[in-house]
Amino acid sequence: MTEERQLEKTNRINLLFDFYGQLLTDKQRTFLSFYFHEDYSLGEIAANFEISRQAVYEHIKRAEVTLEELEQKLQLLAKHEERGRIVRLIELKLAEAPGDTGRELNSLVQQLYNLD
Repeated sequence: MTEERQLEKTNRINLLFDFYGQLLTDKQRTFLSFYFHEDYSLGEIAANFEISRQAVYEHIKRAEVTLEELEQKLQLLAKHEERGRIVRLIELKLAEAPGDTGRELNSLVQQLYNLD
């Protein structure tokens, strides 16, 4: 896997983790956090928890599959990204809006950003 592709995967897993992490088992959550957030290797995680690298790998893979399945069903990340895209389009249109109207609407758009 190329470095760019690995970075995309890591970013996606981190976003999915933000949305669905609490639905994972404690071990899956812990191992994903160490692996993707703390940049531990499989060997380092295995040594810390006194289990095999294979066991760590299986927990992480199972967690990744679970996160993707949850996203497929619930679409929280996709909806979040679409909201962001729409808000950016609104901001572009607001830049063209006259005076006070533009400022008031910009304030509302900022409130939308703050919700996520």
